[in-house]
Amino acid sequence: MSASACAAASRASYAEDVNSLPVLIALWVCLGPAAVAQTNVQPGPPDAPRAGLTVRVFHPAAPRNWRNAEHKELRVTVWYPAAVTAGETPQVIGPPDAPQFLAGSAAEHAPFAPALERWPLILLSHGSGGSAMQMAWLASALARAGFIAAAVDHPGNNAREPYTAEGFALPWERVTDLSEVLDGLLKDEEFGPHIDPSLVGAAGFALGGYTVLALGGARTDISALTDLCREHTDTALCHIPEMKGFGTPDQVIQTARKTSGESLARSGESFRDPRVRAVFAIAPAFAMTLTRESLHAMRLPVEIVAGSADPIATPRENADYVRSNIRGAHETVLPGVAHYTFLDTCTAAGKAHLGVLCEDPAGVDRDAVHAQVAAEAVKFFVRALKLK
Repeated sequence: MSASACAAASRASYAEDVNSLPVLIALWVCLGPAAVAQTNVQPGPPDAPRAGLTVRVFHPAAPRNWRNAEHKELRVTVWYPAAVTAGETPQVIGPPDAPQFLAGSAAEHAPFAPALERWPLILLSHGSGGSAMQMAWLASALARAGFIAAAVDHPGNNAREPYTAEGFALPWERVTDLSEVLDGLLKDEEFGPHIDPSLVGAAGFALGGYTVLALGGARTDISALTDLCREHTDTALCHIPEMKGFGTPDQVIQTARKTSGESLARSGESFRDPRVRAVFAIAPAFAMTLTRESLHAMRLPVEIVAGSADPIATPRENADYVRSNIRGAHETVLPGVAHYTFLDTCTAAGKAHLGVLCEDPAGVDRDAVHAQVAAEAVKFFVRALKLK
């Protein structure tokens, strides 16, 4: 079977808070991919691509808002279809001797799977305060199904460096990160020749769900969030664990105004990237800030997955709202699933130290949820990008 046929067959087969912000950052300080053991792992059919793994760092030339981040660069983790001879090894988040999360398996720096055609690309956006590697459960499945998947650590809002008020207050700037990553990968000497620029999609979790919807054309009215939190101070959305120490959303925005008034002034503009042809939003958060008019105007395929027991990005105010306002959008609500179920699977050490990040409702199997959602994502992108 040819590599292209293998990829097609593989695609088709897929039919609260830790005590304090400093503690969370300290626990996640080693968020790069690391092999926990050298034992080879060979998931999936023997003739399907393996999940390759590598990193890129992009330094966009054009002036941009770095959200007062410690690192003025876009650090990207890339999963891709690797040769069937590549040996995958387990990946972790955290120090190898005491990891907090299991980030699936992948073959680091493995050669590409041979192919007669170029691969589709899926841009990935992590949740608020998370990291690119927290998308590993989805990205590795996409790679084995014949996609290149690229996740960026959003400046000022990722767990590999100190959080900033701007990182939380300017979510539309995350959208520019994804467009810059797309530019960088298309120009990359290794990845550029392997990417089909006409087959680009995007997927994101939580605030990453908002990010990819905005990438698809949704526009933001940030006052919808600040007004909600002034009137209903006990709303869970107004007390995001990762924002602890920064104050209310209104206070966070006022802090950001001192350095990023220009960005706030253009918050309502469109950040649509017309190269992105399909969007998969997982437990999208802050969706009520997306204007109905802009959602009505979206014409690209949109798939939404949410958990019925999500106390942070509650479906009614987020996933349901998006689905009801985008023509043709489809929503799947998973019974009993909570917000952080969509993070990578926790180790025993993670469960002992990370509290709500590792707690799933009774009867919920995080690995099973990941497998189901990844399969739905593969099916969606195969259909939406017209790969069959």
